[in-house]
Amino acid sequence: MKHRNTALSAVLGLGLAAALGTAVPAQAAAPHTAANYIGSKQESAGNKAFFEAVMKSVAKKQAAHPGAASVTVVYDASQAPSFAGEISAAAQIWNSSVSNVKLQSGSGGGDFAYYEGNDPQGSYASTDGHGSGYIFLDYAQNQEYDSTRVVAHETGHVLGLPDHYEGPCSELMSGGGPGPSCTNEYPDAQERANVDSLWQNGFAKALHKALAAK
Repeated sequence: MKHRNTALSAVLGLGLAAALGTAVPAQAAAPHTAANYIGSKQESAGNKAFFEAVMKSVAKKQAAHPGAASVTVVYDASQAPSFAGEISAAAQIWNSSVSNVKLQSGSGGGDFAYYEGNDPQGSYASTDGHGSGYIFLDYAQNQEYDSTRVVAHETGHVLGLPDHYEGPCSELMSGGGPGPSCTNEYPDAQERANVDSLWQNGFAKALHKALAAK
């Protein structure tokens, strides 16, 4: 949905909150319309940085346990209790859709976390630039749009997919572009293939770097 690469002050504030395991400060809610879904180069760069931070975190853990059979990304949903069901559903959707990476619930030391609250910019994925990332879920947006689609879409950024707002409802990463009537919660064939490719080829490179640094 709406994503952003936060300004330094926001990054410090929200990043610190994530590090301390506290709730992200709530902000005043605002109406969410199609205009909120116009992306930018800055947002695109932020989403890419988030994916790279998650992959780096996972690669470090994998390097410590080279015998692990599969690549697992651990998420912490403890700071988004209102969306526990949607987060679990989104994880199941992705786990049933791709083969080279799996999402697993955990707490403390996760590769990324979910937070909830009010934000006029809607839901978004972000990174503090230091290897940690989180997904913020906005209350108002999740009431207007299909909530599981919102969460699955944001989680798609964790797995490396960019926004494609101009896409059809059948594309998960089209986000809110098709409007609130779109309730598709699943990635299409191309999105699934892209994630599998990223976590096969891209992860192999990240793991090589992590092993070389040991």
